[in-house]
Amino acid sequence: MSFLSTLMRPFVVAFFLMMFTVPALAQPETSPEDIIRSSVDELMGNIEGRKDYFAENIEELESLVDDSLEEVADFRYIGASVMGRYFQNASPQQRSRFADTFRQTLIDTYTKGLVTFDYRDIRVLDTQQASRYEDQASVAMEVVAEDGSIYPVSYSLRLDDNEWKVVNVIVNGINLGLTFRNQFDQAMRDNNRDYDAVINGWAPELAVDELEKGGNE
Repeated sequence: MSFLSTLMRPFVVAFFLMMFTVPALAQPETSPEDIIRSSVDELMGNIEGRKDYFAENIEELESLVDDSLEEVADFRYIGASVMGRYFQNASPQQRSRFADTFRQTLIDTYTKGLVTFDYRDIRVLDTQQASRYEDQASVAMEVVAEDGSIYPVSYSLRLDDNEWKVVNVIVNGINLGLTFRNQFDQAMRDNNRDYDAVINGWAPELAVDELEKGGNE
């Protein structure tokens, strides 16, 4: 399966968030770059040569994905960001339910994509741009597809309670957090601002041509 075919899956952001399998809480004195670099190495070691096994033991992989997401992603923060201007008027139950729906969709999508995705290399760049804020960071990576195509990936991380958490990702110039926020906004307008209807039907996706063309974010 090609790189772009895999990215057609709903919640394409799942793949990029779930490159990380941080085994322990990240300490602020450890740079985000080092955390992600070691996490990518950890993931590669866990799945190398075991795709067929995990394809036959999908529940085991789902458990691994669930545990990994717990460590790396700030789903409350991401959910609030995706809900955007609608977050303030949502009830606490709706906010929580959307975050849970977001998370579960990532788990299901990534679990399936992980055993089918073909890539040549995933690498953290040696040169990283310095952050202007102590509690924010970005880490640049590249995903090299089997056909040699290179797709830049930039992770946004936020320091919270002495832990670095992923809060957004930019793929080939496309800001996925902003893209999903726009899709949530459109869904709210299409459903007459019915939060429950939008949450129940939440399953956005990016088209192949969008990612291939890229963007400027």
